[in-house]
Order: sequence, then C-alpha cells, then structure tokens
Amino acid sequence: MESYALLIAATLNAGTVLALAALGLLINERAGIVNLGAEGLMLCAAIAGFATVVHTGSDVLGFAAGAGAGALLAAAFGLLVVWLGTNQYATGLALSLFGVGFSAFVGIGYVQARLPERPRFAIPVLGDIPFVGPALFRQHPLVYGAILFAAALVWFLYRTRAGLVLRSVGESPESAHALGYPVRRIRLGAVVAGGALCGLAGAYVSIAYTPLWVEGMVAGRGWIALALTTFATWRPARVLLGAYLFGGVTMLQFHLQGQGVDVPSQILSMLPYVATIVVLALISRNPAWIRVNMPASLGKPFHPGS
Repeated sequence: MESYALLIAATLNAGTVLALAALGLLINERAGIVNLGAEGLMLCAAIAGFATVVHTGSDVLGFAAGAGAGALLAAAFGLLVVWLGTNQYATGLALSLFGVGFSAFVGIGYVQARLPERPRFAIPVLGDIPFVGPALFRQHPLVYGAILFAAALVWFLYRTRAGLVLRSVGESPESAHALGYPVRRIRLGAVVAGGALCGLAGAYVSIAYTPLWVEGMVAGRGWIALALTTFATWRPARVLLGAYLFGGVTMLQFHLQGQGVDVPSQILSMLPYVATIVVLALISRNPAWIRVNMPASLGKPFHPGS
C-alpha cells in the first residue's frame, strides 16, 4: 500500500510541472497565439531559478526568477509575433532552440552546484493519515497552487468580463477590435502571463521536482504541455486532469522498476511520449470536434485596420 501512496504522490508532483506549463499555454491559445517555445522558456527559467536559489538560498526568489525569465522571453516572443507580425510557429521554434542553447551555456558553471537542504512539506494532521496523508497531503505548496489556479482560471474565463474579452480576442480579433478593445495589448498580456507560468513550471523542475541542474533537464515536458492543451480541448479542468494522467504515465516507469518488472528502462522511458502520440492520433481522427472547441483565430495574425 505504501508504494501506491508514493506513486500517487509522485504523480501529483510530476503532473504539476505539466499543469503549470499547459495552463500558461492555454492562456496564450485562448487569445489566439500559439507559442511553440515552451521548452526553451522552461529551460531558461529552470537555470534562472536554480542559480538564484544557489546564490540566495531562497526558494521564493528562485521561483520569482523563473517566472520572470519566462515572462521576459515570452514578452520578446510576443513583440515579434503580435507587433511585428512574424510567423508564430517559426518564431516559437526559434525561441525553443534559443532556450535550449542559452540555458546550456549559462548552466555550465552550475552542473555541480548544490541547493540548500530541501524543506519537507506536510499539512498538519492530514499529513499523518495512513495512506491518504503520504499520497495527498505531503506535497510542495505549488502542487496545491496549480489546482487552485486551474479553478481560478475556469472562473476567470467563463465568469468574468475580462475572461470573455480574452476569449473573444481568440475567436474574432476583428470583432473585438471593432468594439474598441486593444487586441494587440490583450494578446501581448496573455503571452507574458503564459510565459510566466511556463517559467514557474521550469523553476519547479530544477528547484523542487529534481533539485539540480542538468543540461536539457526539462526533457520534452514543454512539448507534452503543448500537446496537452489540444488533448484538453482548451479547457483548464481537463488540462489539470490530463497533466496528472501524463504525470502518472511518467511515474509508472519507476513504479514498475521498483516492483521488479523486467522491462528495459529505455522502453519505460518512452511511455510518456508514446502516450502523447497515441492521444494526439486518437484526437486527430475527429477534426470536426477539434474545430468546434479550438479558438477560431488560433495561430492567425491580426493587423489593425487591415
């Protein structure tokens, strides 16, 4: 039973990385912007957060640095695609490649660095309940923060005027512009907010999830988060559930190894990516369903007055 409690705890931990990044990308896409640079954003944020904790000893400052790095790079991406009208897909890929190389260069001096002793978290009383406590109530605060943020995002998108405006910009920026809304500023704000969340996810990887720095340590999670928004049909609650599903698949490899299952480790390591491909292949069999749920202007540039 203890091993299953640890599997559930590890699933929540792994899923939080994907949830934070995917929720950020969902905000982008609800405004009509596709950002393929999530992998690079997360890597730059991971080294920024890790280096900050190494030098200051403060996890709070580390997460702030990660979110700030993600927001800064996303702002540069937003200026290019929103104001200068560059191709969103090409610019996002360039950002991803830049982030991979830049983080590797900056992180050379931190490969052997160590963080201060990691704190252990537990909710009083609840954390001591057999099975349920270790599984659910001994998590990093950001695990619960991701859940609360997903709920807040549902409320924001579907219960507030600002959320309605954001969705209208993603559906028909021309109509929103005709009504007097600053479409480009709204899109840029969404891109920066999404980048900050991707940055928070990257910092979580290097500070809490795997407290060290290794080149390329995000290991494709940015691409999985990108696929997760489609899998969840651009709905925050489904993003959260999908993140934990993919997190569970990621942790399953370690659980099976711990149970003595004789399967090559390379095959087990492939499981999250195979699951991503399978899910996308199944969703793609019904393109009409995707079109119904997808923001109508996703990936399309907007030029005022054109």
